[in-house]
Amino acid sequence: MDEQTSPREPLKPLKSLKPLEPQKPPEPREPRVEVTPATAAELIRRLRADHGPLMFHQSGGCCDGSAPMCYPAGEFRTGNSDVLLQSLEVEGVAEPVPFWMSVSQYEAWRHTRLIVDVVKGRGSGFSLEAPEGVRFLIRSRLVGT
Repeated sequence: MDEQTSPREPLKPLKSLKPLEPQKPPEPREPRVEVTPATAAELIRRLRADHGPLMFHQSGGCCDGSAPMCYPAGEFRTGNSDVLLQSLEVEGVAEPVPFWMSVSQYEAWRHTRLIVDVVKGRGSGFSLEAPEGVRFLIRSRLVGT
């Protein structure tokens, strides 16, 4: 060892980290997410009757990953890489329906109001509406418009 170098200090172990809770954005003045009453709300009521409490998650992956997926509540695990945008109040559904989005997707959509709608066609085989011949779809508009 020459005069310019010195021995390295041993690394100290990291403190144990507490798992992070899912992120929640600040409360907006108006709803961040809404459902179309004639189509999405009706389908949510039918799915709730068949499958029990529900939840939505939108990830931002390719293909159907960027579409909202509907699952039985708790079937899709959320964590610190997800944001709870809103708990949707749907007339005729006893409990709120949480709408989650991945943090990366939220960064792209944070300035928009999301409108959950339904269109004909098959979406993902993992989303509860797939056997119905329809799929959930997001329509959006800038917040404040």
